[in-house]
Amino acid sequence: MFRDTINLLRKDLLLEARGREVVPAMALLALSTLVVLHFALGQQSLDGKLAAGALWIAILFSATLGIGRLFVAESEDGGMDAVLLTPVDRAAILLAKVIALFTFLVMVQIVIVPAFGLLLLGPHLAPALPKLVGILLLTDAAIATVGALVGAIAVQSRLRDLLAPLLALPLLIPPLIAATHATAGILATGGPEGIPGRWPLIIALYALVFGLLGIALYDNVLDD
Repeated sequence: MFRDTINLLRKDLLLEARGREVVPAMALLALSTLVVLHFALGQQSLDGKLAAGALWIAILFSATLGIGRLFVAESEDGGMDAVLLTPVDRAAILLAKVIALFTFLVMVQIVIVPAFGLLLLGPHLAPALPKLVGILLLTDAAIATVGALVGAIAVQSRLRDLLAPLLALPLLIPPLIAATHATAGILATGGPEGIPGRWPLIIALYALVFGLLGIALYDNVLDD
């Protein structure tokens, strides 16, 4: 299974490296969202819950775009049928997609977090960065586990570009609410505050539940 996962992941990353379709589009959408918020809010810098909300709104929009494009390569020209006919564990397909989406999110955040600091946060990004990175990575894992399952369901429909965000948005609200609460104290003007343990725990449990749910349902989803 490990080798199958690596091979499938390599395929997804090579397709993205050659085509450059998903990550640039995700980054552009997130940056556009931050620019709109910068001018709409009309403040030199934000802090606390307002800053956290702005950051996670941008990440949410970019994530829904990435989820909608996650299975596009397999849906075209019978690519999914070819994958399913190969002797690979179905769980490896799911895991490869989870890691691929997680990688895309991290790549996008490498671009948008500095932009977020420049446009909306002001000079107090650097002290918050170590704790912020931890919350970002944990929430990316939750988004990726949800997104891989939602993407597999949406790709079966001819309306996948509409269905993916409709399914993903309500499912991503709970971990993003927890992430916003966890991030609010980190982005306080007076300096990073401690993170209440319940919020990272909620995000981690959400990722675990959807990971197990994806493993349980993935065979049926792909066969349909």
